[in-house]
Amino acid sequence: MNATLQPVELRFFAAIATCGSLSAAARELGISTPAVSQRLAQMESRIGVPLISRTTRRMSLTPEGDVFLEHARRILADIDDLDHLMTVSRSSPKGLLRVNATLGFGRLQVAPVISRFVKQYREVDVQLQLSVSPPLLADDQFDVCIRFGEPNDARAVAKRVASNRRLLCASPGYLREYGEPKTPYDLVTHNCITIRQGDEAYGLWRLSSRRGAKRVEAAVKVRGNLATNGGEIAVNWALDGHGILMRAEWDLQRYLTSGRLVQVLPHFDTPNADIYAIYPQRHQLSARIRTFVDYLAESFVRFGNDADQ
Repeated sequence: MNATLQPVELRFFAAIATCGSLSAAARELGISTPAVSQRLAQMESRIGVPLISRTTRRMSLTPEGDVFLEHARRILADIDDLDHLMTVSRSSPKGLLRVNATLGFGRLQVAPVISRFVKQYREVDVQLQLSVSPPLLADDQFDVCIRFGEPNDARAVAKRVASNRRLLCASPGYLREYGEPKTPYDLVTHNCITIRQGDEAYGLWRLSSRRGAKRVEAAVKVRGNLATNGGEIAVNWALDGHGILMRAEWDLQRYLTSGRLVQVLPHFDTPNADIYAIYPQRHQLSARIRTFVDYLAESFVRFGNDADQ
């Protein structure tokens, strides 16, 4: 074969085979019978084998023509299925959408977005479940999981819907009483409120700063008399003046703005915790999932967080 066959040629040959004669195919295609004959001869010449046996009385497929027709119809069916799937994916979202999110962030940030989403897309039913640890996507319990940090599962699609960083903070009262740390290693002398979540190293806080072209990192094992797996509880303890907390900016911003919490070690960076919407690859053409993820990203923009497209 000297050139790549095009779908239009596959449809042309399938039309001839379906119509049963060159003249009938010409009427179906809206061209002349000599034009059909010439085009068929050009295809056969390029392929290098005869596809149709023609006599004055009848037309039949050669053995090569039978094989060609079988494959052509299968390829054309796949193309039609893909076109239909893409058309459906562009349609208005509908059906059940199962969403999983973390406890505090899901309640404070995701639930209000879902409330607005279902008012706009009334044919979508949403089930929101909150959990401490992310579920396995392979279990097929959820369509979309909203989590901090990019997953390491190559089978999943992960779209960053908002940037997010962790901050160290404490109440003004705690800092007046115990002083403010100047370096990361000063944290070992303070009461630190720790959070047990997922697979993260418990009580190990990592900070870094840039000195010229070099980034200096410190891993500090902190201690304190309060620990929890609930981020909202930890924030409330910090508000009550119990110690220093490392928590996502999303959960702290309103308290930092009001002055109820003060950022500690502001010139040091902690590991980021960007917010991702995660879903199986097989769902990436689903209208309800794609629309919800895009809506989520657009909603989070108002907090001043850029989302990847």
